[in-house]
Amino acid sequence: MEIKTVGVIGAGQMGNGIAHVFALNGFDVTLNDVNKEQIDKALGTITRNMERQVRRGVVAEDAMDAAMKRIQTTMSVDDLKDCDIVIEAATENEEVKRDILKKLSEVLKDEAIIATNTSSISITRLAAATDRPSRFIGMHFMNPVPVMKLVELIRGLATDDPTFQLVKTMAQTVGKTVATSEDFPAFIVNRILLPMINEAIYTLYEGVGSVEAIDTAMKLGANHPMGPLELADFIGLDTCLSIMHVLYDGLADSKYRPCPLLVKYVEAGWLGRKAGRGFYDYSGDEPVPTR
Repeated sequence: MEIKTVGVIGAGQMGNGIAHVFALNGFDVTLNDVNKEQIDKALGTITRNMERQVRRGVVAEDAMDAAMKRIQTTMSVDDLKDCDIVIEAATENEEVKRDILKKLSEVLKDEAIIATNTSSISITRLAAATDRPSRFIGMHFMNPVPVMKLVELIRGLATDDPTFQLVKTMAQTVGKTVATSEDFPAFIVNRILLPMINEAIYTLYEGVGSVEAIDTAMKLGANHPMGPLELADFIGLDTCLSIMHVLYDGLADSKYRPCPLLVKYVEAGWLGRKAGRGFYDYSGDEPVPTR
């Protein structure tokens, strides 16, 4: 089987990045979302990001024009029926994902592959919501997708070898480096990264340091390009909390207990950059620490 057409479900920051990368590498892309406003926003983001690549000399202008023409949009899952692979990139909520995957299975051609961009949820459980567990795989891109080189590939219990090899080759074709993970909660990157972020939030919660002090300490003391609280805002505090819940529930270890301050921020709707406020306030020209 050769993959030529790619469907992407979810036009948020991950979905638009995935569509961007595949279109730029010659694949025909259908971007799906239930919200027309979100689709329009995604197309604007893709355009701006490609224009930035053109200005930097990374992408030729004619390549950008061709890529944008390869992207179709739809609000109906039915329009994904002819795709060779569909990558689900909806919100990090298992119930929502299972509902989408069940509906998707009903319209896809038999030989099509389904991938999920989940950052933490069991691939085996999600595969069980489809009619094709052997052709289901985890394909976890890093954010921002056009910039970050890594893709985690995660096989569910039933994922067959042809599916794994085909998706691995496809990821490499679009310039990604593959790291293979077993199907454990949060896989590799988030199994290591999110407890660090959670610990940084505990450090703030317990008054050990301010937002600015914690981020400065990790940037200059550990040579991290972004402080953990700034990174949490970038990821989205709701996503961080969801992943910590998956780790805590899945591994039953108290070291994965989400910090109460993280819970409080999410309850307040202070979700980070996308909400305009998290550990930093983004309403001005420069982010300002909120604590």
